[in-house]
Amino acid sequence: MNMNPAPQAAQRLQVPQQHGVLVLRKPSGPSSTYCITGIKRLGQKKIGHAGTLDPMAEGVLLVLLGNATKISGHLMADGGKVYQGELRLGQSTDTWDKEGTIVSQSPWQHISEDAVRHEIAAWCGTSEQPVPPYSAAKHQGQALYKLARAGKDVPQKWKQIEISQAEVISMNLPLVRFRVACSSGTYIRSLAHSLGSRLQCGAVLTELIREYSHPFSLAQAHDWQEILDNPSSLPQRVLPLSTALPHWRTISVNAAEEALLRNGMPLPYRGEGEKALLLAHNGQALALAEAAEVQGKHCWTVLRGLWN
Repeated sequence: MNMNPAPQAAQRLQVPQQHGVLVLRKPSGPSSTYCITGIKRLGQKKIGHAGTLDPMAEGVLLVLLGNATKISGHLMADGGKVYQGELRLGQSTDTWDKEGTIVSQSPWQHISEDAVRHEIAAWCGTSEQPVPPYSAAKHQGQALYKLARAGKDVPQKWKQIEISQAEVISMNLPLVRFRVACSSGTYIRSLAHSLGSRLQCGAVLTELIREYSHPFSLAQAHDWQEILDNPSSLPQRVLPLSTALPHWRTISVNAAEEALLRNGMPLPYRGEGEKALLLAHNGQALALAEAAEVQGKHCWTVLRGLWN
């Protein structure tokens, strides 16, 4: 894989700014930032994401283009993830995955398959997990991985997660393949590390594939290199904003109502629910709205405008 697209970027077709979601299949190796930068160099100056992947990981990476960058927080807050992974028993590394330096090795031969299945099933539920020392999480404004690389003490941070599904797919000890459905922001490396601690033999993550990032699956994802090689195909690969929040009610407004919204005015409440995606008369996403009381009346008020 070409890991240095910069020299070729000048010859690539520049595509007009798109507005929507690009479901990208990130390859293992490059960072998420590197992959997003490759798309940016196609003329997409306004670009963001809805959750990155570690360089070792591959799979669904939601790239947000144009006005879609305004819904990043909602996608990450509301959407769960599904991962397929592989871990190896008997090792521990400083990064909690195979990319790091081995810090200890322990016998694993006494560990039974039943014990492994039991511990992976125990991932389910709501709990707090330790944040890996080599991660982008910050302490006093500085990323933990920068502190770790500088040889400084890395404070232990914790975060609350929810696991709704955890199962073993196959085992050929010391290798274990598994699938897990979890809340956004869960560190799969931490799950592997904690498994190794409970089994008292150590464990590291050796492979990770994000199969689903709400509401999109790997089957909908486009190959990153194919897009770079064929920039003119980008517009047809971008999904409209209206598909990104399927759990939000959609309400169409007329031209007069659109004008009111653009001026910050509320609209009379209609429909059901507390949140809605408002569509302009031409079907384009116009605004995220929430139900609220305005001067004693139940109204839709703009939560986030999606127009230029």
